Amino acid sequence: MGACEINVFSAFVTLKGTSLIRLCIKQDIRYSFSFVLVSTMQAVKLRRCAFLISKLSQATRCSSSSQPGRGQTASISAGLRRMTTASSQPVVIRIPRPMQEHIENVKQMQSKKFDRLPTVKPGRLLIKSKNPQLNQSVGYTLGKFEQPVLTSKGWKSNKTLGDYFSINSIQSAPPSMLKQKDKGNDIASTTKKTFNCFHICPELVETLHSQNIIHPTTVQMQTIPKILKGCNILCAAETGSGKTLAYLLPIIHRLQEVPFTDSERNIRAVVVVPSRELAEQVTSVARSISQRFGIVVKVAGGGRGVGNIKAAFTHGQPDVLVATPGALLKALQKRFISLSELNFLVIDEADTMFDVSFAGLLEDIFSHTQVASRLSETVGLDHKAQLVVVGATFPGGVGEVLSMVTDLASMVIVKSRMLHHLMPHVKQTFLRIKGADKILELHQALKKAELEHKGVLVFCNSASTVNWLGYSLEEMGVRHMRLQGEMPATMREGIFRNFQRESVDVLICTDIASRGLDTQRVGLIVNYDFPETHTDYIHRAGRVGRAGGSGGGEVLSFVTHLWDVELVQRIETAARRRTSLPGMESEIQKPSNKTDVKEMEKNK
Repeated sequence: MGACEINVFSAFVTLKGTSLIRLCIKQDIRYSFSFVLVSTMQAVKLRRCAFLISKLSQATRCSSSSQPGRGQTASISAGLRRMTTASSQPVVIRIPRPMQEHIENVKQMQSKKFDRLPTVKPGRLLIKSKNPQLNQSVGYTLGKFEQPVLTSKGWKSNKTLGDYFSINSIQSAPPSMLKQKDKGNDIASTTKKTFNCFHICPELVETLHSQNIIHPTTVQMQTIPKILKGCNILCAAETGSGKTLAYLLPIIHRLQEVPFTDSERNIRAVVVVPSRELAEQVTSVARSISQRFGIVVKVAGGGRGVGNIKAAFTHGQPDVLVATPGALLKALQKRFISLSELNFLVIDEADTMFDVSFAGLLEDIFSHTQVASRLSETVGLDHKAQLVVVGATFPGGVGEVLSMVTDLASMVIVKSRMLHHLMPHVKQTFLRIKGADKILELHQALKKAELEHKGVLVFCNSASTVNWLGYSLEEMGVRHMRLQGEMPATMREGIFRNFQRESVDVLICTDIASRGLDTQRVGLIVNYDFPETHTDYIHRAGRVGRAGGSGGGEVLSFVTHLWDVELVQRIETAARRRTSLPGMESEIQKPSNKTDVKEMEKNK
């Protein structure tokens, strides 16, 4: 005879003298007992019952090896039967309705785990998980009220270490370069147009053609005509969509229409950017398209002292000045430059520039300029500057700052369709991993990228991590360069330029390299430290798959901390629903009444 099994599922003792015990005993056909509800008056019987059950369990362990054990089991079982039949009247205990509803809800949730509709259909996968049951096809669309089942749902537990999922690329070209077909034929309406459609000077179009820039992007199609018209613009579009040319082309076109002699040259356009590296990049682009018109472009970066800033203007003022906020403000305060003839004021990387760290400097810069509120104010002898605000994410707090210098109603907003969305042409992989294992996974990824001759950006959250990781990779024999904000300006100068020239293939950096820098040669982004915000993730991922690049590229993110998991879950939810990332502004917020009161007090 087989040995019986005894399973005690639960035992509960509630308040107010009521005992609620559920003991379920399961064995062969011979034994089946169930004690469900027992009142306090039967407590003595209950204790005796529990004693007999324990004896029964001991007896059943040896029932298969000794014959006397079977007889003892039978006698104990008979005693249990007599106890269960001794009570002539059953005891009824009413279960509260909320408890009943809770039990039903639990049953429904458990049943949903087995009755969940499959999200995998024939064709390509949008989400590929380590667990194939969590895959999601490109052809599957979540219902409005359907909750997605996330691969990262349990990632706060260490049991999920080693788990991963990928958001696959579902198209080959950036959204800004996609062909939009006309109704009734297959001719692409947007990408077949050239820059001649803007009616800018032919020499400027020829310069673009010589650089193999033939067709404007969607963002350029929307932005350039409005700037040429004289409107104040706020352009928010995904990274790598051609925003730099979107404001430089109309500015250069306007400046070449009214040339200045060296004796009367004044600054007519200012571009404010958050970092030296971005300032050098914008300056390089501006010079490449304006050189044949005799337009002078200069750069003023921070971290070099007042003497170096003064030296930049010893031979006169430029037509176009690209500067960081600190350097520009120092030049204005020392009166090295004048903005009295300013025609264009551009704020690039607006989400960073309107952040708390730069907002104070930006307000001081605005105090040295006059921004137009109407189209008529941009022309004439006493003209005011046209304002252009550009960013890859919609800047928060922009309304409060801009309301101090211009009428918010005058701002024309240009937003791309994929604003705050994950890029559909870039593969993005998330790996749940221990912190101690990240260096080994990084080394494997770098070896693979080396075989494919890809440029790699490795992002860290702090300068100390950049330095430590650099020393570790040196011991592994990996050639690389480092770029972080605590480096002296003389050391930082040229590092990114050398990386673009393919002196090395690996650049370890902080978020200083995630804002605006053109990285067409980069094929892999590694988030060694997971970014702290959605905005940082969008900017880092935007270093690959840029317009004019060779391919879509890939992003690999290491997820180690609990606070990283929450951000990953929001990213995965947005990917499965194909929506924008949550919690990001998409409109200019008007200033609150408190802000208006403060400004009135200042004016008094």
